[in-house]
Amino acid sequence: MSNIYIQEPPTSGKVVLKTSFGDIEIELWSREAPKACKNFVQLCTDGYYDGVLFHRIVKGFIAQGGDPTGTGAGGESIYGHPFKDEIHSRLRFNRRGLVAMANAGKDDNGSQFFFTLGSTPELQTKHTIFGKVAGDTIFNLTKLNETLVDTEDKPVYDQKILKTIVLNSPFPDIVPRVEKKTEKTEKLSKKKEVVAVKNFKLLSFGEEAEEDEEELIDVVKEFSGRPKSTHDVLNDPQLSSEPAVIDNELTDDINIPSSDQTSKISIDDVRSKLSSNSKNKKMLPKSIEQSNEEDSDDYELGKDLKEEKKRKAEEIRKEINQIKSQLSKKKKDKKKDLDIDDTPSMPILPINPLKQQYLENIKMYSSKKSDIPKKGSNREEFALGLLEKFKNKLHNAIQSSQEKPSETVEEDDDWKSHPLQFQKDDAVLAKDANKKDDDWFEIYDPRSAINKRKRELNKLNSKTDKDKKTKV
Repeated sequence: MSNIYIQEPPTSGKVVLKTSFGDIEIELWSREAPKACKNFVQLCTDGYYDGVLFHRIVKGFIAQGGDPTGTGAGGESIYGHPFKDEIHSRLRFNRRGLVAMANAGKDDNGSQFFFTLGSTPELQTKHTIFGKVAGDTIFNLTKLNETLVDTEDKPVYDQKILKTIVLNSPFPDIVPRVEKKTEKTEKLSKKKEVVAVKNFKLLSFGEEAEEDEEELIDVVKEFSGRPKSTHDVLNDPQLSSEPAVIDNELTDDINIPSSDQTSKISIDDVRSKLSSNSKNKKMLPKSIEQSNEEDSDDYELGKDLKEEKKRKAEEIRKEINQIKSQLSKKKKDKKKDLDIDDTPSMPILPINPLKQQYLENIKMYSSKKSDIPKKGSNREEFALGLLEKFKNKLHNAIQSSQEKPSETVEEDDDWKSHPLQFQKDDAVLAKDANKKDDDWFEIYDPRSAINKRKRELNKLNSKTDKDKKTKV
């Protein structure tokens, strides 16, 4: 693997893709593939790839993206037309993490690109390699290889580029292209402003239709500011254009109140409404009480039934509690009776002497333990006293052994007066092979001449025994 990296040329330029599955750092080979790198960097600075999906993922092969339509048939280069392939002898499809241009044929590169998810030698000399995935971000790329895909190699869950950041541009002349966007917006606004014009030349009666249209436009202009009526439109002598009632007469007959009068009237109306509402609210409690009394008179039977049910339920609960208390008392009485009955009926077993001795020892040692004082000056004095007792015991045992050497009485403290004696490890000149001591161990060598002869003799003896048996 290190040999592969040595063969690859050095990179110049770095771009980071912020994706839905993590960051991907791309280092560019701008010297080996200048057109592809310039196209990629320019599209990244313009934000062309923001929100673009990875529309095709083939496990262990490639992950393709860069098409804003998400179909695999869209996308365009910065040059306005497809640009040529840039094949380099030192750049090969021999590992994962390479970035190359996707195309539909020779010299047909646009905006689409792909990442290799393994070694793909079949793509050599067909696609332009212009970058590689750098650092630990290669592990984020492996997540694409694990995504669920349908039968058409399309991801089930969308995997997309969220944002692109150019960390180190190898082309200093690249600037975000804002002018093209403004031109597009201007064109769209002009399209919206254009009004449809009727072409009467296409019709057989075009001249007549055009005249009628002109008359209509004139009428609309005349009466655009006021409502239309038959008096205005029709030229009928029977219909007079004068109004039946003059506006001044109407104003004289109808007394329209002034703004001050209307405000006073409105305030009085509001006050009267508020006072009426307050009276209604005061009257409400009495009416509610009356209605409640009426309801109580109407629904007395229902209330009685509910009360009876509640009483019955309470009585049942009381009975259950009484029964529970009685049962618990009975159980306690039974236990007491059993304890009383068990005490005389238990047979008195004979005490095991070993067990009794064991219990006595436990008591003795526990009492001794209680005699031992706690840590401190008293504890040290106690330990020194025990030492002196032990020394006296040893001294007494030695004296008693010297005074009574002939007696063979075994006592518990005899071991204190016994001297330690060891075997002398003198050098042994020769050992008698016939005498087998505790240290004796048998050595059997199947290759020795003696053992071989013994085996041959045993075989001969066994054959002779068989021959004798057959003759008999």
